[in-house]
Amino acid sequence: MALNVLAFTFGIMGNIISFIVFLAPVPTFFRIYKKKSIEGFQSLPYVSALFSAMLWIYYAMQKDGSGFLLITINAVGCFIETIYIVLFITYANKKARVSTLKVLGLLNFLGFAAIVLVCELLTKASNREKVLGGICVGFSVCVFAAPLSIMRVVIRTKSVEFMPFSLSLFLTLSAITWLFYGLAIKDFYVALPNILGAFLGAVQMILYVIFKYYKGPKADDTEKPKTVSDHSIDMVKLASTPAASGDLAVNPQTHGGDLEGQMEKNQIQT
Repeated sequence: MALNVLAFTFGIMGNIISFIVFLAPVPTFFRIYKKKSIEGFQSLPYVSALFSAMLWIYYAMQKDGSGFLLITINAVGCFIETIYIVLFITYANKKARVSTLKVLGLLNFLGFAAIVLVCELLTKASNREKVLGGICVGFSVCVFAAPLSIMRVVIRTKSVEFMPFSLSLFLTLSAITWLFYGLAIKDFYVALPNILGAFLGAVQMILYVIFKYYKGPKADDTEKPKTVSDHSIDMVKLASTPAASGDLAVNPQTHGGDLEGQMEKNQIQT
């Protein structure tokens, strides 16, 4: 009984945190909607997340009612991820749009249909849960590994612009919660991928902290002293040049003296 209560508690927590994870990209898509451009964002994490949610719903339906909490959150996930993908396709350029539609068609339609047909026609009911569990683990790993491409961009550009911290944080919390849920219900297929999810989420947060406050040498800062020094040298050279100093400083005074002397001579002559 205590185990069931513990599993239910972690399941509810997992639903709540996972819902927050699904909503974490909202600022990203608000930015896409506002700028009418996908900029450097990619659709692969959302397409993969949709496919994973579809698989987990199918897997949970094989568990004789014990997978209810898996069905609820993944049904919500399917709905939210679909909205993201529609927005992405709407504001993507032609190349990104075609690429996303190809992956969506091959993975989420043909791929999912093939898995359902194989499991229903070629596996027995007693083994179907194991087969689906293995498939779900594989694609959950793909979902957790999808941000690796963004992590590579972060390392290369030393910028965290396209890796929101909130998503990494709640992804880690969600993975930890579902890990404990899987352990509580003794479901190896639920627990295993979330070990990797918790690890990769932690790595993303570490990268965010490192590159968010990364202070590399700035060209302006390094060149500024040299530039000021050059200008100072030029001013000194200008002041010490005979022609320049004579024209700018001495000559006006000399001309003034000659004029006054000429006026005095005229007055004497007069």
